[in-house]
Amino acid sequence: MRRGAKGGGLMAKITQAKREAWLARLTDRLRPHFLAAGYTVPDKVRVSCGWPSRGGLAPLRRVGGQCWYADNSADNTAEIFISPTVDDVMDVAHILAHELVHATLGPGYGHGPVFRACATAIGLEGPMRSTVASEAFKRAVQPMLNRLGDYGHASLGGDAQVVGAPKKQTARLIKVTCIECGYTVRITRKWLDAGAPICPLHDEPMMEAV
Repeated sequence: MRRGAKGGGLMAKITQAKREAWLARLTDRLRPHFLAAGYTVPDKVRVSCGWPSRGGLAPLRRVGGQCWYADNSADNTAEIFISPTVDDVMDVAHILAHELVHATLGPGYGHGPVFRACATAIGLEGPMRSTVASEAFKRAVQPMLNRLGDYGHASLGGDAQVVGAPKKQTARLIKVTCIECGYTVRITRKWLDAGAPICPLHDEPMMEAV
């Protein structure tokens, strides 16, 4: 039993390393694509497969990725997380590209005009909070994905719940805050799960207060 458990732990570490190496290689392959559009992705970017801090399992407007700006990091590195619910490689690519736009521009722009200019320049389209890959983006990125091969991840989706997580409270009001300015509102769990409210000052989804 111990030998099997140890072997399972080793395989989990190998799988995690493969996913992160794949994401790092895709990030490097996207850098020239950004540069051709006139934007430079910062050197210090880490990308992982991991849950976003909010909305990862929301039934509506599920969050597929999240960028933490470099000034939040102890070593001044932008941290990007791609949700474990996503395993289609083209979806991974356009979500990563969206988050790289945030990392490239830095804080203060949200999904406004500056974000739109960069996102559309690299081939993303649709509502800026939930961009999708345009046909031009797919044509540019598909050869990269062909060379990278298997992502090494299977989707965690549906009604998945975190083991040991406290039962959600649906009756009381939940405090949500804008991380940019601190604007705060309260909302029921039912509607928070449907989609985070948008800060009227920064036009950004608000986060559940810890």
